[in-house]
Amino acid sequence: MKPVSSALDAAQSWWLLVAGSAALLPLLPHLPPWLVAAAAAALALRAWLIHAQAAPPAGWVLAFAVFAGMVGILVEYRIPIGQNPGVATLVILLGLKQLESVSRRDAIALVLLSYFLLLSAFFYSQTILDAAGLFAGVAVATAALAAISDSRQPPLRLLRLSGLMLLQALPLLLILFILFPRVAGPLWGLPRDAYSAQTGLSDSMSPGSIAQLAQSDAIAFRARFAGPPPPRNQLYWRGPVLTAFDGTTWRPAPFSVSRQLPYPAKAKTYRYEVTLEPHNKPWLFALEFPSELPADAAMASDYQLLASAPVTQRRRYELRSRTGLTPGADEAARVLRQAIVLPRGNPRTLALGRAWRAHHAGDADILREALRFFARQNLGYTLSPPLLGSDEVDESLFDTRRGFCEHFAGAFVFAMRAAGVPARVVTGYQGGEINPIDGYFEIRQSDAHAWAEVWLAGSGWTRVDPTAASFPKRIDEDLAAALPAGDRLPLLMRADWAWLRGLRQRWDALANHWNQWVLGYNPQRQRDLLSRLGMASPDWRSMTVALTALSAAVSLGLAGWALYRRRRVDPAQAQWLRATARLARRGLPRRPWEGPRHYADRVAAARPEFAAPIREIAELYGGVRYGHGDPRAIDILRSRVAAFRP
Repeated sequence: MKPVSSALDAAQSWWLLVAGSAALLPLLPHLPPWLVAAAAAALALRAWLIHAQAAPPAGWVLAFAVFAGMVGILVEYRIPIGQNPGVATLVILLGLKQLESVSRRDAIALVLLSYFLLLSAFFYSQTILDAAGLFAGVAVATAALAAISDSRQPPLRLLRLSGLMLLQALPLLLILFILFPRVAGPLWGLPRDAYSAQTGLSDSMSPGSIAQLAQSDAIAFRARFAGPPPPRNQLYWRGPVLTAFDGTTWRPAPFSVSRQLPYPAKAKTYRYEVTLEPHNKPWLFALEFPSELPADAAMASDYQLLASAPVTQRRRYELRSRTGLTPGADEAARVLRQAIVLPRGNPRTLALGRAWRAHHAGDADILREALRFFARQNLGYTLSPPLLGSDEVDESLFDTRRGFCEHFAGAFVFAMRAAGVPARVVTGYQGGEINPIDGYFEIRQSDAHAWAEVWLAGSGWTRVDPTAASFPKRIDEDLAAALPAGDRLPLLMRADWAWLRGLRQRWDALANHWNQWVLGYNPQRQRDLLSRLGMASPDWRSMTVALTALSAAVSLGLAGWALYRRRRVDPAQAQWLRATARLARRGLPRRPWEGPRHYADRVAAARPEFAAPIREIAELYGGVRYGHGDPRAIDILRSRVAAFRP
């Protein structure tokens, strides 16, 4: 028997090129431009080599390319190990392996490398679209693997075979997903450089910082209440507290951290669950003010909720909060001194605050006067305020009179300090939109907000929102309702396109289910699910036993199904039996030991009028059944047998 050649033909080479391109595609946004250009050049050169049927580059050329690629990685990332350098190294190897692949052994290695690169795309993003793209890439790579065995199959048939193989693997995939013992911690983000591109609230605030963040419709976190939620004007999600001001930027003051609440826990009113997106910062968000602390969290002395480590993976925690509290009635003198410090500059606002102090004896009276002043100033709310000079507070209050929440909150706190009233800036999120599809509140980056906190003797820290005093629509409705017509929000944030908002809500609900039950399938969720399925006290031993038993059962079932299908008559044999059965009815039965060619010769000798059609049918059957003929021959065989009427 003639041995099968191990050299790749043109069809197999094209399949490998497509599989490699599909593996590289989801990684392109995360690679440096020079590496994208190098990978594209390698793939383009491979396409030309296939088309021209030319030999691969010399070994020394490939060796030099490897050296140049490693140097480029060291220059780009400064270190040779880590997530980004590792992925970049695989990209270089994939491109060069494409250029040198000439045998089936090379082809198999290239397909496995494509699988691994597809998997590495999850280092950067794990959305539903990413998973769909991964599945498509795996299907293409599997079709390329099938083409290595038989490249004469049509592309659609190879893709259909690939899809069937992946569907057969789906039961095992589900069993592994449900029963494989989970570990606490992220699987796809262990290296530190995995979080370098994440954005959100910062621990500082300067003019324009929150306005820029508010133009993003990305989800910051989701919340689901056990009962009716608070009114929208009470949905203040507390984040970093900023006390120190240098004339331009607000920053936190030193604080202490405790596992105990620094204020008495009042009645537990609102119970809710928060699913926080990773932002690589330690703070958690809670309604003002929580009456309990989630696991592995603490509270700062300025009432900011903090995790024990930066939030580098999606985190879910449960809380209870009571709105309307004014903690800190017995605040330390050191904290109050920090809350009245003012830098030099802004003389008009400084004079305004001193005038309030001169006309009002009590801090509460000064607060009411300040709110009346902000309401009378006819301030303009905009995402694109004018640039400010060195006295930014004076200019935003008396000159431009236009700004965003950070301008108004900072100016209000400055004015209160000028009047001798302790005050500070609080940043976080305000509001949120309930998704009617799944019932979750969606708090987006566009809900980022800054407000003020004023300390009143005998009461404590009292929330004051200057934005609410001037633009109540921002608090009672949303950002889009408060902005002027000239400020254009991103398309998906516009309130006047109801159908588009409906589509976004459905997509967000689907993404939330994906996050909760796929990406958020942590050890606790696994235990809860297995307990509901009847597994008492699930631990790694019982899960391993169940995993092994079910995997074995599914594997045996698939093997039995495959053996059963092999015993069934294949399509070519079915057509041959149909033709011979028609001849048997004419007195020419096929003997059990006769092959198709001998039987056709005997029929031709006995009935010459049947010679041409039966010999053609026998040749087609023999080619499909025993050889590697044209894959379209089975269709031709069917048509010839259908027309054969002896």
